[in-house]
Amino acid sequence: MKQLVDLVPALAVMLGANVGTTLIVQALSFDVAAMSPALILLGALMFRRGQNPQIHDLGRVFVGLGFMLLALHQLLAVLTEYADTPAFEAVLSAISKTPASSVILAAILTWAAHSSVAVVLLVMSLCSKGLIDPYQAFALTLGANLGTAINPVVEGNTTGDYSAKRLPLGNLATRLAGIGIVFAALSPVVSWMTAIDTDGARIVANFHTAFNLIVAVAVMPFLTPFANLLVRLLPQKIDATDPGRPRYLDASAKETPVVALQAAAREVLRLVDILGDMLAGTKAALTSNDRRALSSLRKMDTILDRLNRAVKQYLTSIDRDELSESDQHRLDEILIFSTGLENAGDVLDQNVLPHLAKRLRRGLKFSKEGQRELSDLIDRLSTNLRTASALFMSQDERVARMLADEKIVFRKAEREGMSDHFRRMRTGDLDTTETSSLHLDLLRDFKQINSHLVAATAYPILERQGELLQSRAIRQASPESSFT
Repeated sequence: MKQLVDLVPALAVMLGANVGTTLIVQALSFDVAAMSPALILLGALMFRRGQNPQIHDLGRVFVGLGFMLLALHQLLAVLTEYADTPAFEAVLSAISKTPASSVILAAILTWAAHSSVAVVLLVMSLCSKGLIDPYQAFALTLGANLGTAINPVVEGNTTGDYSAKRLPLGNLATRLAGIGIVFAALSPVVSWMTAIDTDGARIVANFHTAFNLIVAVAVMPFLTPFANLLVRLLPQKIDATDPGRPRYLDASAKETPVVALQAAAREVLRLVDILGDMLAGTKAALTSNDRRALSSLRKMDTILDRLNRAVKQYLTSIDRDELSESDQHRLDEILIFSTGLENAGDVLDQNVLPHLAKRLRRGLKFSKEGQRELSDLIDRLSTNLRTASALFMSQDERVARMLADEKIVFRKAEREGMSDHFRRMRTGDLDTTETSSLHLDLLRDFKQINSHLVAATAYPILERQGELLQSRAIRQASPESSFT
């Protein structure tokens, strides 16, 4: 079901992307290439002068857009030069006698050029010059739409997992169906389109947009059954070495809930190992310049999410009426701990790794003192993770108190880090201030990770024993009930 839920929106996005590319053709049907120098200049100024990271990145966007418009304009100019040659005219004359050959030729050109936009722009140019009539132009446009759907199928995943082909083959199937229907009714379509506009370039652009828009609207209501069909025809290959595949969640064990709970608990310990590897990789990334290491840490978070999802689906499918009260408590403990581990991984993925990527992007280095403090906190997090794992299995109150006390260490580190940061700001050392600001962000994130570990293991035990205050602001309880 997970694949089906993922596939339906993916197919919808693909339909939307097909419509979106036609808007580029619509824009380029006007003379927008003159804007490219202005876009490049504006982007360069924003990139070099922008102090705000968002303005800095937006400058890159403008530079890229300017060069893209310039490159498309140059490509169209080169292709148009060949359009006036006798050989090219002879080819056009030959394929005009068999419209199906126009579709095939445009599909081959698009596949070779990896750009339906370039081929459609060429067709627009030929039609505007009267070298081809609208009927042949529409047939070539249909071929361009076919060719751009062939590329992902031919050049996609080749690992033998047929499920990886679901999206590109689904996109190709919808294109083929649309092309077949429109090609059969091409003559009346040409009459309708030419009645709306007589400009050769505009009618090709309008037909290209209308074709993709109509296909998207027609297919959208049938995406779910279509995705079902693709899942049945292209089953997923089971990879025993896939780290995100559950190892201990035996479906048959659910007939004996006690055994199923033990299997789920064993699976959750795999999440502990993965999060531990992520912490070790984070520690190495404090000084490393390897960007690929950050990418592999993000992949670990994906594995963590997949396993947590599998554990939740497994446990929620157990009939709670067949569980004793203690077993129901254990089921809840497993779910809470698994979710806490996933939340800790999300903090690493969404907060810590972007900070470390920023350090690499700006060429920053932590001071030796700051690096040692961050490394020590990561080591402490790793120790707390092992403690949380032991507490998850033992449910020992003493271990719960020890783990809850660790929050004091991280609160103290954050307060001291903030004081040091403000001190550096007063000295006016901008480079050191930027590094200390990043240091402060990481301290806050490490504190949040530790909070997830404590909340997922220590708090439920302390709450059952009446040793957990509902609010840290209330100090009327006895000293032994001060764990927060």
